[in-house]
Amino acid sequence: CIASGWHVWRQESTSARERALQYLPGQRIHGFTVKEVVAVPDLFLTAVKLTHDKTGAKYLHAARDDSNNLFSVQFRTTPMDSTGVPHILEHTVLCGSKKYPCRDPFFKMLNRSLSTFMNAFTASDYTMYPFSTQNSKDFQNLLSVYLDAVFFPCLRELDFWQEGWRLENEKPTDPNSPLVFKGVVFNEMKGAFSDNERLYAQHLQNKLYPDHTYSVVSGGEPLVIPDLTWEQLKQFHATHYHPSNARFFTYGDLPLEQHLKQIEEEALSKFECIDPNTEVPSQPHWTSPREDHVTCSPDALAPDPTRQNTLCVSYLLGDITDTFEGFTLSLLSSLMISGPNSPFYKALIEPKIGTDFSSVVGYDGSTKEASFSIGLQGMAEEDTERVKQIISQTIDDIINNGFEEERIEALLHKIEIQMKHQSTNFGLSLASYIASSWNHDGDPVELLQISDSVAKFRQTLKENPHFLQEKVKHYFKENTHRLTLSMSPDEAYLEKQANAEEEKLQKKIQALSDRDREEIYKKGLELLAAQSKTQDASCLPALKVSDIEPTIPITPVQISTAGGVPVQYCEQPTNGMVYFRAMCSLNSLPEDLRLYVPLFCSVITKMGCGALDYRQQAQQMELRTGGMSVSTQVIPDSTELDVYEQGVLLFSLCLDRNLPHMFKLWSDIFNSPHFDDEERLRVLVMMSAQELANGISYSGHTYAMTRAGRHLTPAGDLQETFGGMEQVPTLQCELNFTLISEMSDFSQVIRALPRIKKHILNPENMRFAINATPQKMSDTAAQLESFMKDVAENRKERKPVRPNITEKPPLPVYLNWFTFFVQELNFQPCQMKTFFQMPFPVNFVSKSIRTVPFTHEDYASLCILARMMTAKFLHGEIREKGGAYGGGARMGAGGLFSFYSYRDPNSVQTLSAFFRGIDWAKSGQFTQQDIDEAKLSVFSAVDSPVAPADKGMGRFLSGVTDEMKQSYRQRLFTVSHKNLVDVAERYFNVGQLTYGVAILGPENDTIKKDPSWIVK
Repeated sequence: CIASGWHVWRQESTSARERALQYLPGQRIHGFTVKEVVAVPDLFLTAVKLTHDKTGAKYLHAARDDSNNLFSVQFRTTPMDSTGVPHILEHTVLCGSKKYPCRDPFFKMLNRSLSTFMNAFTASDYTMYPFSTQNSKDFQNLLSVYLDAVFFPCLRELDFWQEGWRLENEKPTDPNSPLVFKGVVFNEMKGAFSDNERLYAQHLQNKLYPDHTYSVVSGGEPLVIPDLTWEQLKQFHATHYHPSNARFFTYGDLPLEQHLKQIEEEALSKFECIDPNTEVPSQPHWTSPREDHVTCSPDALAPDPTRQNTLCVSYLLGDITDTFEGFTLSLLSSLMISGPNSPFYKALIEPKIGTDFSSVVGYDGSTKEASFSIGLQGMAEEDTERVKQIISQTIDDIINNGFEEERIEALLHKIEIQMKHQSTNFGLSLASYIASSWNHDGDPVELLQISDSVAKFRQTLKENPHFLQEKVKHYFKENTHRLTLSMSPDEAYLEKQANAEEEKLQKKIQALSDRDREEIYKKGLELLAAQSKTQDASCLPALKVSDIEPTIPITPVQISTAGGVPVQYCEQPTNGMVYFRAMCSLNSLPEDLRLYVPLFCSVITKMGCGALDYRQQAQQMELRTGGMSVSTQVIPDSTELDVYEQGVLLFSLCLDRNLPHMFKLWSDIFNSPHFDDEERLRVLVMMSAQELANGISYSGHTYAMTRAGRHLTPAGDLQETFGGMEQVPTLQCELNFTLISEMSDFSQVIRALPRIKKHILNPENMRFAINATPQKMSDTAAQLESFMKDVAENRKERKPVRPNITEKPPLPVYLNWFTFFVQELNFQPCQMKTFFQMPFPVNFVSKSIRTVPFTHEDYASLCILARMMTAKFLHGEIREKGGAYGGGARMGAGGLFSFYSYRDPNSVQTLSAFFRGIDWAKSGQFTQQDIDEAKLSVFSAVDSPVAPADKGMGRFLSGVTDEMKQSYRQRLFTVSHKNLVDVAERYFNVGQLTYGVAILGPENDTIKKDPSWIVK
């Protein structure tokens, strides 16, 4: 039955592409004229380029057999100051429009649609509004809302205050409380600039392109945002958000005519042509190089406090609309910096002068003229001259020596894989990929014809073997437009920032008359009233729960064994790619090794193996695979809270012709990994620690949720050990050994790795999964058998380690599967409140509550409740009133119900918003419409598209079968008002509540004085 399904799939797959090939240049459709029709076989699509007759709006349609259809409209937005006007406008147009005047239609539509993606982005020189959905009625609904939002927004003054900035009493209801700055974008940008990497990138761009729009902060500089007026905002919209300054992109298998008709009727027919005058001129070239210096706040998480400097050299390159030049330079950039074989990696990373490349590194084609940057972060001030020296010396070396042919082949192989690998959001990737060049009138179709660029590249290189060296000489050696920018920590940085904000505030306040103050108080109350008013969203289009498919398609899998190890085979249309996964149990791992498992995972594929040193291994992996990775897995059981599986997952992919090579690399890693290269290990530990420290300000809410759940379930405890704040001191501790101390300390890490390997890479504790095309299955199975023979010597009888753990027997045989779940016999959940003081000015707040596992009958109700609470209560309290960038509740697969906030100016106050959310749920003050909207929202996540590479993974990893998913689906459909109030009463009752709380944020006196908190 699978084979015949495969043929059906092939036939269908020609339809959308073939239909689109029937359009002819010159043809007129609904006010548009077709300019060009091009088949792009590499990406399995047909591109149709059109222009709108009346306004000159540009349009590109990519017809492809993908049901996840996407729409995007982008405007060239070129601000000339740092008030953040394009960013605040992007927020404000989504707060209501002519046809849909309710407040916040954008967030409301999240719950009235089955969208697979909805967002908006502000780049340095364009603003983009994309959405995607698999449902055609939904596509029309969302298109209508998006068109009205961007072309006919209300832009009310109240929305400007809420989203942009305002002066308001700290407590809006108390006219005597001090006046402060508030606003969503104001707080978002304060949070963004608390991240030193982001700060550095912003300075670098502003200083490399000092003469036009790139010299300002398009997202908004917190101290300049309060200079923006409501009038200026409306003016910017009138000049920039016009069809003559717009580019429309649609993608997928829905018919193009329908899109054109709707766009013409609902928007474009109401406009005339204008000259928007938004072109970005070329940056005048400097005649001599420049140097500059900036400061930042010290990083409390820095692996070595004495080495926190960044230095980087940036070069201005050519215009990005020259597609082939852009392709060449981006390839050249990878050759120079990617992986341990690249010259800059050898010259800058391996001597351990810094912890990693600078946050901006390599080719950047997001501005009209591209740039290339190279430098280091985590270095000492005294190494500045040395690093400059190394950079210029390395450029000379590249000009003299060129690149090995095999490295160039490896990169072209990577491009081939990227074209064949199917992601679920391919439309969104295309939209982002063409955005910058198209924004400056480059040809988007040319960008899609990747194999033309590859062929031209091979030809050029054949005709002139020194082609790349000449580019290096021209763009780097002889280029006078280059900037060397250094950044160093300043102990007083945060204080200076706070003082500057205070000064700005006082200046604004001093200019106020008593009447102004009264007016501000009134406006504050007016905004609060508007935010507290129940919204009427009935003007918005919506899908109904009956529009949702009642059943899920079954994913057929075959279960077999290879060398005595269970294998799940899943036949999928993978374009000739093979995806391999192996799950290895950790049950026999001794306790003292647990903390080192994440480190083991990050280094095991990067240390060398068999006859290959780490450089040769990296080269082979690039030449023969699309990547090989190892990651920790903690999988909560779907039926019992205190049962979980702990393991590591091996994952790799390759073109089917490279299967034997991929398995050979894995068997070398199993049989003879190199752990003895201490220098290499130090470099890897150093880079891991830096990456971890950099990631916290982006994902603070995830860290907070993981910590809050730590003492509630055994799986939660292990998740914190493997991926939470627990990892930060471990890596830093190892790193400090690396940098400062004698060899002896580091040797304990080195001794741990082979011990871990013995427990993990043991076929006795494994199961495999393969996703590939039907034609390749038998070949893959044969390769897997021979791989098992190669690694047979690693097989050992396993014994669980700790006495308080019992292994659950595998699932009954009729499920054809077995996993290695364990049960903690005497686990006692306990309550704990933890505060981590962090070097940023905003908080990440979380509270987690122990509830029920996936198969429990109440699980579906808790999922709907989390969505409804977020949309109908928490969003208003935490974002609109509280000024945080985001916040809400979610139900996790491990049975933990979590509240969270993201980049939040408040801390303890947000915890009381969580409590009020619980009261709101218990009170039952919500309607059937609210419940249906929450259901749509949950279903859009449940039904989000799954790539061929990932089909069957729920079953393979957590033993969740299609039947289990279907019964969860049925429960979601039947959740009622009574169920929701019941679960709120049952699981959130203050008396028997088992919960954990965690906050990451700046110094906090309230918490320090409260003995119920543990302060880290």
